[in-house]
Amino acid sequence: MKQNSFLSSILFSIGALALGTACQENPPADTVLLPTNLVRTLTLSPTQKGRVEASIKADNANFYAILFETPNGFVSPTMKGNAATYTYADTGWFVVKFRAHVSAAQFSEIIDSVYIQFNPISLKNGYQSPESYSGYRLVWADEFNGSNLDMGSWTYETGTGQWGWGNNELQYYHEGEKNAVVEGGKLTITAKQESAGGAQYTSARLVTRGKKEFQYGRIDIRARLPKGQGLWPALWMLGSNIGSVSWPACGEIDIMESVGQKPNEVQGTAHWGSSVPSTFNSKKYRLSAGDFTDSFFVYSIIWEKDKIEWFVNETKYHTITPLNTGSIYPFNNPFFFIFNIAVGGNLPGSPDASTRFPQNMEVDYIRVFQVE
Repeated sequence: MKQNSFLSSILFSIGALALGTACQENPPADTVLLPTNLVRTLTLSPTQKGRVEASIKADNANFYAILFETPNGFVSPTMKGNAATYTYADTGWFVVKFRAHVSAAQFSEIIDSVYIQFNPISLKNGYQSPESYSGYRLVWADEFNGSNLDMGSWTYETGTGQWGWGNNELQYYHEGEKNAVVEGGKLTITAKQESAGGAQYTSARLVTRGKKEFQYGRIDIRARLPKGQGLWPALWMLGSNIGSVSWPACGEIDIMESVGQKPNEVQGTAHWGSSVPSTFNSKKYRLSAGDFTDSFFVYSIIWEKDKIEWFVNETKYHTITPLNTGSIYPFNNPFFFIFNIAVGGNLPGSPDASTRFPQNMEVDYIRVFQVE
């Protein structure tokens, strides 16, 4: 697997240093000996793009804190001793505050800054899957090469759904181009922090139900994912008989789902069962360096009678058969596709101050091949 890095350069600059104190408005009579001789380090990870690694030491300090500036304010990651890390997704100058504490309200502080530069990511960045496979024929594809969504294949699902689409999610799904645009050879689904329909976030959810439904085949989807606490992008399928048997009896095949706070990890999952909650079988795929926002990856399944296999860039990482599901196996029936970014919900939790909006999931293509 090769990745074409979109991080062309990250420039680091030590800004002005400042020592300060934060004390009670009416300090006690006893003199407080604040920490002195503050020494800090601030470096950029050589393997994970945008990741800043920081540490601090001082004399007379009881504990430390490091605060990283973000577009939504400062965040303070959990310290590991005297060190902390934070991964940026935005270009610009950011302040980093190093604090050596005597108590929660009494500390000495030193301030540095870091500049991070990202280049735009094009469709050329990342893995490309073959356009054909021996023994298969292409039965349907959407390359998203036009200027409008193909409404002969897709339908917008809108609103907040019942109990947040069954997952306690926080977004309102819009119809049309407010949150889903086809241009530049790709489909872009955008999650935004804005009010609509009683929700504080908006996004889009596209389905092929009743229009493009399939039973078995090889499915390739090339996409670049968003990241951030509380984001939940997914490329997945539901059984076409959901209207008569409901979920989870219809079955669910998650070709790819990811929680934005773990941008180097995706998972493939199958759900089934006779009642809510579902029974499921899932496995994760992790990158050794970088994350799934860095470039385009191809998420695939090979779906046969009584077997489904999951792949990332041709690397197989998960398989299920009826041996994994007991006596219930709904995956030999027709299914339809769903593309969406959920915000919040049971799996990722809610966004926090570190979550940067808007966030995009870009899909280059979906291709469905079946055995000749």
